[in-house]
Amino acid sequence: MKVQKFPSRKELLKRLHAETLRRITFSFYRYVILEDVEIVRDEFFKKWKGLNVFGRIYVAREGINAQMSVPENNLEAFRSQLYSDKRFKNVPFKIAVEDSGKSFYKLTIKIRNKMVADGLTDDAFDITNVGKHLSAEEWNSEMSKAVVVDMRNFYESEVGHFENAICPDAHSFRQELPMVKDILKGRENEKILLYCTGGIRCEKASAYLKHNGFKDVNQLYGGIIEYARQVKAKGLISKFKGKNFVFDERMGERITDEIIGNCYECGTPSDSHYNCANDACHLFFIQCDSCKQKFEGCCSEECQRVIHLPKREQKRLQTETAKNVPASVFVSRQRAKKPHSPLQNK
Repeated sequence: MKVQKFPSRKELLKRLHAETLRRITFSFYRYVILEDVEIVRDEFFKKWKGLNVFGRIYVAREGINAQMSVPENNLEAFRSQLYSDKRFKNVPFKIAVEDSGKSFYKLTIKIRNKMVADGLTDDAFDITNVGKHLSAEEWNSEMSKAVVVDMRNFYESEVGHFENAICPDAHSFRQELPMVKDILKGRENEKILLYCTGGIRCEKASAYLKHNGFKDVNQLYGGIIEYARQVKAKGLISKFKGKNFVFDERMGERITDEIIGNCYECGTPSDSHYNCANDACHLFFIQCDSCKQKFEGCCSEECQRVIHLPKREQKRLQTETAKNVPASVFVSRQRAKKPHSPLQNK
């Protein structure tokens, strides 16, 4: 039997960039109990594939979390298909702030235990008992009278965040929930303002904090994406500074001109994220254009040496590192001021 050969990422990206049609990038989510997760996944894939939809979608018993790229001429058909299911009727779309139409290159729909991994059991708290949603105007007005908390990972907040926000040094939402509860201990009666990229993490975080005794919990409606849209539409002052990190090929949306991040190697202002070109390292880090050229896309001189080794030796290092270096080392290396190569662990 002939084995079907699927196109590589390189080929799919080539096809994407050769497209002449216009695509719209947006995200949406909805917390709703789905008893037929596999059926929902299969039906979505069949319908959306026919509309030439790309994106990364997670379907779980607690709902759906989607980042999409839809041809403009198919957008209304997509909306009609989605809204025809009463469980997803009128779910709001968060349109991308900056959009080249090249955010996703294929359609992926995965079944997950949770829409956003939180490490908690399904009955740990009522996820529908959420905080008050604030518009951009209300958010700007309330910021000076409240404790503002960024519910994203550290690598997101290091390139952009709201003024005077608490930005936990967390590498996952699972880690951040209890961390934020501890940070806010003793402030249960104060006004709390939560924000994230599109609102989905704050939806769950607000319910978690309310369950743990916080009385006045609020969240930014639609997250940073909707905030930026409202700021532009209403001529408001943006209190978010820098870049909004996004989980697609773009890696970020420019909200304001401020560059608040720094190159991990030389420390100059920069907010462009890359993975180290040494696959045995693959560190996710900020790098300026000068260091990117100097180190050939690597995070260090050690990794730069590795990429010039024979391919077989690179592959051996990659395999050896994956076997011998515990996950905690990769996490700590992500936070290192001066990233290093797996060679230094030898």
